[in-house]
This record gives sequence, C-alpha cells and structure tokens, in this order.
Amino acid sequence: MTTAVDTDTLMAENQQLRAELQDLLQQAHINQSIIERHQAFDLKLIGASEFRELIDAMLSTMPGVFNLETVTLSLIDDDYAIQRILRDLQIGVSEFPNLLFLKHPIVFPDEDGRALAQEKPRLGEFTALHRPLFPTYQPTSVAVLPLVRQHRLLGYLALGSAYQERFTRALATDFIQRLATVAAICLENVINNERLKHIGLTDPLTGVNNRRYIEQRMHEEVARGQRERSALSCLFIDIDHFKRVNDQFGHQSGDDVLREVAARIKKELRLSDALGRFGGEEFVVLLTHATREDAARIAERIRAGIASRGIMIEGSRDALKITASIGAASLMPPERIRPAEEVKQAMLKAADQALYQAKEAGRNRVVQAP
Repeated sequence: MTTAVDTDTLMAENQQLRAELQDLLQQAHINQSIIERHQAFDLKLIGASEFRELIDAMLSTMPGVFNLETVTLSLIDDDYAIQRILRDLQIGVSEFPNLLFLKHPIVFPDEDGRALAQEKPRLGEFTALHRPLFPTYQPTSVAVLPLVRQHRLLGYLALGSAYQERFTRALATDFIQRLATVAAICLENVINNERLKHIGLTDPLTGVNNRRYIEQRMHEEVARGQRERSALSCLFIDIDHFKRVNDQFGHQSGDDVLREVAARIKKELRLSDALGRFGGEEFVVLLTHATREDAARIAERIRAGIASRGIMIEGSRDALKITASIGAASLMPPERIRPAEEVKQAMLKAADQALYQAKEAGRNRVVQAP
C-alpha cells in the first residue's frame, strides 16, 4: 500500500527528474546552437577564396563566434614576400590591425624550459612571451595555434580571453587542433590564390610588376591623390645604350642586365612604392606621397645605385659598366577637375619627355619635368 509520504516523495523525485531533463534539453539546444555556429564558421573559412575575405572571417567574425575578446593572426614573412603581394594587390594591411608579420617563429618553452613541438597548440595564462602576438590588447588567458602545412610553419592564430579559466594547460586540445588545421589549409589556399593573381601582374623576366599593373596602380593612386590632396610622383627610367649590350653580348646577357638593374632600382624604394617594367629596357616607378623634392632625391639615388658598380655578364672578362637616364614628374596634388586617367597619362607623358631631355643632355642623369 502506497502512503501519502511515498506519493509525495515520488512526486518530488519526478519533479526533480523533470527539472534535470529540462536542464539537459536546454544544454542540448545550447550545444546544438554552438555546433551550428562553429559549422557555419568553418564553412565561412573554407569558402573564402580571397585573402581579405579570409582575414575578415578570422579577425572580425571569429571573436563573436567563440566568445573571445581578441583574435590575432601572425604570419611568418621573413623576406616580406607576403606583404609585397598584398601591397601589389592593393590589400592594405592597415585595414587589419590584428594582422601581424613576424620575421622569425616564436620559441615557446614548456615548464622544464624545453622548446615545445612546433605543431602543438599552447594554452595557458598570458605571459611576456605572448606580447608580440597581442600588441594592442592583453588578455588573461590565451590559446596559440601554430598554423602548419607540410611541416612548414605559416604563422600563429592567437585567441585571447578575459576569463582566466578559459584556456588552461589541462584543457583538451582536440577541437583547437582541428580549428588550427582548417585555418592553416584555408590560409595556404588563399595565399596561393593571391600568388597566382600576382603572377598575372608580374614581368616574368625581372620579377617586378608588368605594365598592366603599373598603369592600373597609377590610375588608382592618382584618384586617391585627388581625394586626399596628397602628392604623387613617377620616374621613367631607361637603360643607356642597352642595344649595344644585346648586339655585342647577346640577348641572354641583356636579360641579365635587365634583372640586375630592376633589383638595384627596387633596393632604393619604399614598401609603398611600385616598380614596373614598361617595356624593353624601360622601367616606371610610382612614388606615393612623394613631393618633387622626394622624387629628385630618390631618382638620384637610383641613378647612382645603377652606375655604382659594373654587372658581370657571360662573354666579358670585366664587369660591364651600365648607366641609366631618368625623367621625373610630380603632381602636388593631382588636379581634381580632370579625370584620373587623363591626369595619369599627362604625368607619364611629362616623365617621358623629361627622360628624353636626360638622354639629349648626355645620359646618366636625372631631369625633372617642369
């Protein structure tokens, strides 16, 4: 016979079970929502075909999806190759304050002072070692995900939280490791895609930009200068007596001279400037935010750099003396009332005419357009 006490106990237990079941269902819904958000984020990463799209997903979308205070991406770029590609493709790194570039990998030691494996995620409290990865915000706990492809370290995806217990050394890293793998694959994919685009804008002989790129970039910079009222300059550079090199030593030697001259010009430029082979032995340099005085100084440096030492070529026992003539033109700033394309063509024509005057005056000199 069931007593009133037994009935009350059963009802209480039943209510307790219902409450626990409700909590489990609620947590299941929360977990399902989290899984769906994570899956949607994975698809966003995988679907990114351009660098800007992928970086925006990592640095802007990811903090909200994973409830983080900050996310940074640090790329190993010891020779500035990635930064040059982004610059040439008009992707401004200033758009992404949390996109960082490192010349060397960071060595993370374990508790015994030994270096951790390169591919292992590092979780724990924020320390001074993490500062290069979080230059603008100091989180309390961090997860550093090495992005590795084919045993090559591409960089680090660094997650930062204000909650001390968010990332601890005891936390399982399966999910984080999977995220790092997906991010590394996507990063390698978009960098390769951007490199393919870059190849289409590059002169295959010298490795500098081609005429198509330099004309397109010049149009964009003229338009920018018109909006921002900033100075812009260009240099037209022609190798002196280049035909003699081809006639006397052959076209292979001529190619060697072109490559070396391009390298010497590039050495004197800033990261924001652009160098393009315009055709034959002619090069054009676009100098952003450069006044007439800046253009004269840089042009003279380029001229001196080309003439400073000879170039060794096959078929000659002595280094071949090479010089170049340079015409410079400046817009301070570009006229607003004329179309950007018209202003660009006028600047190129002025630099070309100044180059002609440099040739007529004896070569191996810089002449500025009035």
